[in-house]
Amino acid sequence: MTQRDIIFVGNEVNELGGVGRWQTLVARLFAERGHRVTIVGIAPPEHPMDLGENPPFDTVTLYDVRPPSRWQPRNLRDRANLAARRREAAREEGMRVAADKLSRIFRAARPGAMIIVTQVWAMEWVAIADTAGHPVIGMSHESYEGSRSSSRFHRVQKYYKNVDRLLVLTQEDADLWVNNRGMNNVGYMPNPLPLMPESPSPRTEKVVASIGRLGHEKGVDMLLDTWAEVAPKHPGWRLRIYGSGPDEAMLKAQCTRLGLDGSVEWMGQTDDVVGALHGASVFVQSSRGEGFPLALLEAMAAGVPCAAFDCAPGVREIINDGEDGLLARLGNTTELARQLGRLMEDAELRDRMGELARENVQRFSPQAITDRWEKLFAFLER
Repeated sequence: MTQRDIIFVGNEVNELGGVGRWQTLVARLFAERGHRVTIVGIAPPEHPMDLGENPPFDTVTLYDVRPPSRWQPRNLRDRANLAARRREAAREEGMRVAADKLSRIFRAARPGAMIIVTQVWAMEWVAIADTAGHPVIGMSHESYEGSRSSSRFHRVQKYYKNVDRLLVLTQEDADLWVNNRGMNNVGYMPNPLPLMPESPSPRTEKVVASIGRLGHEKGVDMLLDTWAEVAPKHPGWRLRIYGSGPDEAMLKAQCTRLGLDGSVEWMGQTDDVVGALHGASVFVQSSRGEGFPLALLEAMAAGVPCAAFDCAPGVREIINDGEDGLLARLGNTTELARQLGRLMEDAELRDRMGELARENVQRFSPQAITDRWEKLFAFLER
């Protein structure tokens, strides 16, 4: 196996969140195979994630403070605004200085190096840097539909159209980029399984667990509406919500308003995901949108059967509906309540789906996904 220099370029080195966790996980997997890994962040993180002592990769951040957003003139008066034009000129000069730092990193890499741009904002700097002839792999960590509803959609088309490979999360998403936008450089790469507990959850506690940021995208408000239908029919069961975020106060007020304070436990953010899952018998995900959710992979690896909204191709790629988990139509809280109820009422169903989930999720094992990366590197090097 060829040992390479692998350079990740992301918005930040260690921002708390799904992309940050993925970036750190995959960097470690590459380092374990003997590759020399560097993570470059454009800006410092707003909510830093602990990388642990002596991570097996180097880190570089290009800016000391987050650079300002690009200035967009809205009318003739804006175009004549000399102060705004000067600020934009200063921003562009700052981009050139930061891109020069990137160019030096790329030029210092050995032949066979790979550049992986994990977020499209970071690609704005890579696009003006000298990549020194190394292949560039761009990534989108959200579904096609999720991207289409955001400002990132047009930036993906603009900045990733000429990279050596654009990687999305599923074949379904790749097909949508190819067929709808004419992107002919698209492939897909699932996320690797973040952990594999030695033993599954005993599934004996009357606990449904949810793990995720308390923000709009994760749909915890819809989860509370779902639980309001479930809880009266299942006395003794508790909903444990792990996570923190900007909607926490609003969600707790909603919980009180729905009369759920006696059956909902707010656990805060946890570093012990395995412990949280081992204390649960069912896992629920109520997101409005996802890419390829690590939380579902973790729950299945712990043998905890999942009920989730079918909000993205990545969700139905992970869960085989009716076999190792249950799906509900996005936003249909009554349907999600019914699927949760099926798992809560039937211990035999929980055990069967939990064991199948733990077995089936192995197709996303770190070894399997890292092998796929190695094959892609070899292909791009030819």
